[in-house]
Amino acid sequence: MLVSVAVFLAAAPFAKLPLAQIVAFIPIYESALVINDLITAVLLFGQFGILRSRALLVLACGYLLTAFMAVGHALTFPGLFSATGLLGAGPQSTAWLYMFWHGGFPLFVIAYALLKGGAHDVPGTSSRERAATGMAVGSSVAAVVVAVCGFALLATAGQNALPPIMQGNQYTPAMIAVVSSVWALSLLALAVLWRRRPHSVLDLWLMVVMCAWIFDIALSAVLNAGRFDLGFYAGRIYGLLAASFVLIVLLLENNALYARLAETHENERRKSAELMAANKDLDAFSHSVAHDLRSPLRAVDGYARMLEDAYAGGMDAEGRRLLGVVRASSQLMGRLIDALLDFARLGRQPLRTRPVELDDLVNQVIDELRAGCAGRSIEFAVGRLGTAVADPALLKQVLANLLGNAIKFTRDRNPGVVEVGRRKEPEAGTASVYYVKDNGAGFDMRHSEKLFGVFQRLHRAEEYEGTGVGLSIVQRVITRHGGRVWADSRPGEGATFYFTLESGS
Repeated sequence: MLVSVAVFLAAAPFAKLPLAQIVAFIPIYESALVINDLITAVLLFGQFGILRSRALLVLACGYLLTAFMAVGHALTFPGLFSATGLLGAGPQSTAWLYMFWHGGFPLFVIAYALLKGGAHDVPGTSSRERAATGMAVGSSVAAVVVAVCGFALLATAGQNALPPIMQGNQYTPAMIAVVSSVWALSLLALAVLWRRRPHSVLDLWLMVVMCAWIFDIALSAVLNAGRFDLGFYAGRIYGLLAASFVLIVLLLENNALYARLAETHENERRKSAELMAANKDLDAFSHSVAHDLRSPLRAVDGYARMLEDAYAGGMDAEGRRLLGVVRASSQLMGRLIDALLDFARLGRQPLRTRPVELDDLVNQVIDELRAGCAGRSIEFAVGRLGTAVADPALLKQVLANLLGNAIKFTRDRNPGVVEVGRRKEPEAGTASVYYVKDNGAGFDMRHSEKLFGVFQRLHRAEEYEGTGVGLSIVQRVITRHGGRVWADSRPGEGATFYFTLESGS
């Protein structure tokens, strides 16, 4: 930056020094400018696609504007492609396009500074979010193209409505007022950037760009006398440097991000390998423990039953009660071991997803559960569920747990009411929200964090039987499908369990 200031101060006194007319300088300079600005705009649009920041979208549009305006400026430059320039240009067209160009970019920088750090969309990867991002980029590009065409039309067909600022290759007195306004916009953009803290790396480099932009306008339109003097050439070199600064920073930042991503990927790969090895060891351990525990538990239960059968007549009521406690406890321990193994198997079982007709699957589960509802009055209400993309076996396990819980906790209701349905929520994207609702015992939402924990129970075992693993299995299955599970309830008013799954075609 200090070097740039020193060069500007050294060149400023000689800005009006006439130099040779090198017509080829304009296409060479502006071709490089267009390439730089287009690459910068594409990188910024890419950053917007990741971060969903409106500030980055606006800045990308600013760089896109400068690229397109540079093309129009080159096409209308007198003596380059034709004596008066293309696009129906006149003697004022090129100069006015330069003013629109150099006055427009600072406005985008000001908008960027005012928008940065504000609320922006949360990054997302769903098809709807990607479509919204693509639509935002497409509409922004279209708006920039329309704006550039409007400026070009005004500077060519409508040039007679604008005050003349060029007389041949020299400036008219009206040029002072016009270029001062454009220059003031660049100073304002620099001031707004400076005041909007905290400053990111991009902000700091944009400040450098705006300083170079100010030097560009000063040398090529304020301190010089006209075209093809020292200020004309030096100012445009400043403009090219300004276009290159942010591009270089973005490329370096992208390289740094890629290096960090590669390092993170390697760390995750190493951790995944370690986790797979640990899971294999844990799997072998769990099977070994389950086998070693089952044998003595079966022995305890078997000998207790034999003792009860053989010596029941010689025991008093307390002895028979104690034997019953021993048998019940050993059987409960066996069920807990089985439930824990079922939970552990979910992590190893591969997902085999396909479109599943939920209406049929829910009715099948209800028919299987009715056998345990003998003598009870239960009303099932099943809405139109449609198709979901899931592993049928695992999804059946989810429904069996949720419906089984609903049946169990409506034990004290006559009739018990169990409702299964589907609804769409905007925040769920392309996924559907399914729910299982009952009018049973319910629970206190203050303890809802325990719902999906292994062996966590919100009711006493004396009230409702169970191992406390069912909801843990539900959460694990739905999470593996990319969905989520939550619940809503009040004590004595029933409970509703929700889960999300991608809808089928």
